[in-house]
Amino acid sequence: MNNTLTISSEHTTAESRGAVPAGIRDYITIARPDNWVKNIFMVPGILFALIVFAPQITLGLVYKVIIGLISTCLIASANYVINEYLDAEFDKFHPIKKARTSVVKVVNPLIVYLEWLLLAVVGLSLGYLISIPFMVVSAFLLFMGIMYNVRPIRTKERVYLDVLSESVNNPIRFVLGWFIVAPALSLHDLNPFSFFNALPSSSIIVAYWMGGAYLMSTKRFAEYRLIDNPELAGLYRKSFKYYTEHSLLISMFFYALTSAFFLGIFLVKNRVELLVSFPFFALLFSWHLRIGLLNDSPVQGSEKLYTRKWFMLYVVLFCILLTVLMFVDIPWLHQLLQDHYNLNNR
Repeated sequence: MNNTLTISSEHTTAESRGAVPAGIRDYITIARPDNWVKNIFMVPGILFALIVFAPQITLGLVYKVIIGLISTCLIASANYVINEYLDAEFDKFHPIKKARTSVVKVVNPLIVYLEWLLLAVVGLSLGYLISIPFMVVSAFLLFMGIMYNVRPIRTKERVYLDVLSESVNNPIRFVLGWFIVAPALSLHDLNPFSFFNALPSSSIIVAYWMGGAYLMSTKRFAEYRLIDNPELAGLYRKSFKYYTEHSLLISMFFYALTSAFFLGIFLVKNRVELLVSFPFFALLFSWHLRIGLLNDSPVQGSEKLYTRKWFMLYVVLFCILLTVLMFVDIPWLHQLLQDHYNLNNR
């Protein structure tokens, strides 16, 4: 409540300065449909489920994929709406985000909360059409948006927890992709044990989470360097009061190593063909780090990262490679690993 009152006061001040009231287009903008591309993180979950369950590719499955993507986009937009509104009093200290709609225009809180509610209800309702587990995970994605943005928890203000709580959205998206294809559980069969047993391998969930934490900590590093003023950075994001460039670099290194470790476990246990992609994963992380170390780095936002054409081309080619390795068997690789195993067990 205090957060809302503080932000409402800021907007009143903006209105007294002659700021323009937000229009329909502005309320659409704060839902950030341009960020829906981030839901591409669902695709590996879909592909892995296709390998595990080998369903027939039917119009019904295509329909579920489309509905699942729309549902996730709407839930993500609900999170973006409260993110931008509740961040207004802090974004004014950011050299780029100070131009956001909630900062420069007068936003009606009632409309914002109704927009959040509408996006959440429609998103969850569409999720129910996929399956109950899909809807449950969608609700968890919505819940994490509340935890990240809303006081008194507001994890984005807590050092390290800000990165971990934001990056957990990556494995959530993976699981959503998985449940689009996975056989649906009935209400009769649904219980905590059956739900957790229906989840994909824990190793890929942790690898996905830590990979997202690496990307997010790189973004934090770039933001911290852009502001280039510890006191001002602390006003923009309270966790920046405790970060330094060194601590952020060390955390990036930790997340990258942890992601690679659990990714290796997943590849060996579930799809050995994907081991071929491992050096390309390493190059992806290294290239992203190189971009993250630039002044005014593009990793601060996906809309800026798209400007790195060679990097984005590499990402596309890398995704194609992963898709091929998901479905093409490499017998000699299986034999190589089997011979190595037999040799070590003599």
